[in-house]
Amino acid sequence: MHVRRKRAVQIALLTGAFAAGWVGGSVSQQTATAQVPGVGDTMKMVEGQGGALGAAAKLGTAITDMQEDVQSLQKNLDALKTIQKTLGG
Repeated sequence: MHVRRKRAVQIALLTGAFAAGWVGGSVSQQTATAQVPGVGDTMKMVEGQGGALGAAAKLGTAITDMQEDVQSLQKNLDALKTIQKTLGG
């Protein structure tokens, strides 16, 4: 009986440690971005070819540009929130 209780406590501790690590990792998850040299040049070359591949390349470039714009706007919004907190609003 004592051995079973000890084993149950060990399993509970292991499960709890795993759950805590999983929750902590999911809360602090960061987005990944690819920074491969030369890909931008290849995309520009493919865009000029037309067809389905060229259209897909243009779409990819447009999405990347929009993502950069959104990130810039998010930085501006964060700055405005900081100013608002400083002013007591």
